[in-house]
Amino acid sequence: MVVFILHRVSPSLRGELTRWLIQADTNVFVGTLSARVRDRLWQRVQRSLKDGAALLIYPAPNEQGFTILTSGRTRKIIEDFEGLLLAKTSLAR
Repeated sequence: MVVFILHRVSPSLRGELTRWLIQADTNVFVGTLSARVRDRLWQRVQRSLKDGAALLIYPAPNEQGFTILTSGRTRKIIEDFEGLLLAKTSLAR
């Protein structure tokens, strides 16, 4: 399962993601994708952000069972502490 969470992005980008994923809530997209499609959508999201922010969560072979990628100015910063992903609050908004 793949989860995209977007903030301050264009309606056209949200519309493009609905071709591949279900919009479970405002700016939250969920679905099952191949790694290739997931990576290409992530690249597309990163190119289209401008002042927005995005978060991608997908399964990974690690202790937590998933990995998190962020792009843009997110409220949380994901830190890797010896293989454990932890979120900390960003001071700048």
